[in-house]
Amino acid sequence: MKTIKGPGIFLAQFAGDAAPFNTLVGMAKWAADLGYVGVQIPSWDRRLFDLDRAAESKTYCDEILGVVAQAGLAITELSTHLQGQLVASHPAFDTLLDAFAPQELAGNAKARQAWAIEQLRCAAKASRSLGLTSHATFSGALAWPFFYPWPQRPAGLVDEAFKELARLWKPILDAFDECGVDLCYELHPGEDLHDGATFERFLSAVEDHPRANILYDPSHMVLQQLNYLDFLDLYHDRVRAFHVKDAEFHPTGRAGVYGGYQDWIDRPGRFRSLGDGQIDFRQVFSKMAQYDYPGWAVVEWECCIKHPQAGAAEGAIFVREHIIRVTDRAFDDFAGGAADREHNRKILGF
Repeated sequence: MKTIKGPGIFLAQFAGDAAPFNTLVGMAKWAADLGYVGVQIPSWDRRLFDLDRAAESKTYCDEILGVVAQAGLAITELSTHLQGQLVASHPAFDTLLDAFAPQELAGNAKARQAWAIEQLRCAAKASRSLGLTSHATFSGALAWPFFYPWPQRPAGLVDEAFKELARLWKPILDAFDECGVDLCYELHPGEDLHDGATFERFLSAVEDHPRANILYDPSHMVLQQLNYLDFLDLYHDRVRAFHVKDAEFHPTGRAGVYGGYQDWIDRPGRFRSLGDGQIDFRQVFSKMAQYDYPGWAVVEWECCIKHPQAGAAEGAIFVREHIIRVTDRAFDDFAGGAADREHNRKILGF
């Protein structure tokens, strides 16, 4: 078994225009001072990281590694959540998604998609140069507007959407395979890959591609009322990234899973800072250790109540206290002996 690496923290929700949150140097020191040992870097934020340059320059990647190492940190993964969303998107989202791409691509969905696909290819190369083995992203959403079957979906509509999803992602998965990096889709409402059933459908469509893997975030499963512990029993062999984020779900007579279009503060299901929600992280970390999860535990902070600085500070302590230092021997080894085939056969009466 492997001891999970961490705590790490995803920088996206904390980056800003004021110091120390406007440079990687500043954010690395901030994270280290809070007790983190790893950072997950949002690849779209040029205040922190230049993805295009990283794809082409090993020297630049070495400089980035030096910045985080100077603070006593490592890079856990790069993230292309925004670019991944653009790889496959239904036209209903076109105007909203203009904010995820360079301004000059606004209103041009085809150009925006082509840019996003190239960004993913750059992320594969940059991950390799940084010595990373996993990458975090979103799948995008072609079928999401039709997730609830009313009006009745025409036969074959979802199959066609997943065929197209696979057609778009298969070359990207191949690019990640060439670079020796796992592509980890965060299963998330709003994405075509949002639960085990949709991941299975996608995996079948990409012919069980070895680089098609999962970023496990139990908070999104609580909000869907999906059993997040059973999920690990079913899909642990594909889990290659891990966001540690808490959530709670309190259905009422007014609203349930869908939330009634309410703001986060009023929704029955909402994200919380670590320890303030309902997720049984002792069981989560136990299963991750049991199944030999090879990667990092990365705090992703999203809470509509607590201040982000408080959530970040508490998150490092929380993860450190939950990481299990795995055993290197069985607890009852003292009462056993070395394997001896003849001895074993004698015990069995052979």
